[in-house]
Amino acid sequence: MDPTLTITDCKVVDLRFPTSEEAHGSDAMHSDPDYSAAYVVLTTNQSDLTGFGLTFTLGRGTDLCVGAIEQLAEKIVGKQLSTLVESFSETVHQLANDSQLRWLGPEKGVVHLATAALLNAVWDLWARAEGKPLWKLVCDLTPEELLRCINFSYLSNALTKEQALEILQANEATKAVREAELLETGFPAYTTSAGWLGYSDDLIRRLCREALADGWEHFKLKVGANLEDDRRRAAIIREVIGPDRKLMVDANQRWEVAEAIEWVKSLAEFNLWWVEEPTSPDDAVGHAEIARAIAPIGVATGEQCQNRVMFKQLLQLNAISFCQIDSCRIGSVNEILGVLLMAKRFGVPVCPHAGGVGLCEYVNHLVMIDYIAVGASLENRVAEFVDHLHEHFVYPVEVKRGHYMPPQAPGYSAEIHTASLDDYRYPDGVEWQKRLSK
Repeated sequence: MDPTLTITDCKVVDLRFPTSEEAHGSDAMHSDPDYSAAYVVLTTNQSDLTGFGLTFTLGRGTDLCVGAIEQLAEKIVGKQLSTLVESFSETVHQLANDSQLRWLGPEKGVVHLATAALLNAVWDLWARAEGKPLWKLVCDLTPEELLRCINFSYLSNALTKEQALEILQANEATKAVREAELLETGFPAYTTSAGWLGYSDDLIRRLCREALADGWEHFKLKVGANLEDDRRRAAIIREVIGPDRKLMVDANQRWEVAEAIEWVKSLAEFNLWWVEEPTSPDDAVGHAEIARAIAPIGVATGEQCQNRVMFKQLLQLNAISFCQIDSCRIGSVNEILGVLLMAKRFGVPVCPHAGGVGLCEYVNHLVMIDYIAVGASLENRVAEFVDHLHEHFVYPVEVKRGHYMPPQAPGYSAEIHTASLDDYRYPDGVEWQKRLSK
């Protein structure tokens, strides 16, 4: 890396897509989501090197993330990239522990979403500067170099640096073999695109049949608004996909603990693999109670898990059978690396949440890191895929026969086409001007 490479400016865009108009993304708690992103562009003193990052939102409130990013950006603009990444954990600490902004978190909510967007852009810039896709950059780091990227604060009673180092060192000799395997076959995925809550029964049938023809083996259904509707829709999917393929349900935090147990037991006849976000994402004890009551159906959560400490508690309490990291909810790749290592130590498979704007593009890199560098098994392990909005990305995710294929372009796959920014920038983009002028 050129030691003189310096970040000179940070521009942030409020980007929103009107997905609510066709019920894309609809679930029991989010009936009219407009998939959106606070989109970051880091310019440098080298015109051919720019970093791109984002955090995912659902419409209103994206402007709050934009404002938080603009304040946090003051800590990296003017800094040399080499300085930021050589002691990356310290960079993370400085962003997360601003003595005034941390009061709005700490390490949660709008400020943490903003931190993720900014750090995601730094990771993208670093990978571009090295001429590697993000997953390859991370996997090529030595165990010691990788550990310098992780903030281990508050984790020591679940994962120490020494334990993390041992996990990484154990995989060094076989990383090349696992990388070659993924390059050939990809990482298994599941589809949510057929099961949104606002979709009609006929549409669900058609989309499931199309997914089967494309090679999908894992399907997820949104549930939680009405039990009889859920039973009918689950029966439709099970009928179409057959008895052996995996079916999961996602309640998006809709239920009380006792209600979740009762509801899931009523759906158990459809041979569920997991129930996702059955109650408040902050209720680790509640998740543990649900997990005990509905076994062998698993509990999955993490889409709105606010930081590594919440993941730590869920793992320590045996509250989850599937760890669902989200690429933007917690503090970027740095914090996610710590969660991947904790999940490995506790023997819980990581099955990332994705979809939205750019989450599939990001997750594609993270699952490669989990398998190659952390040494995760592919048993009981899939990553979510949602087939929306990929056409807006310069390097869109590639999925073949229900598998994520490793990205090849340098960076973290976050760059969005200029035309898409012009059309969907809020509120002055072309598409929004059409709608707001009515």
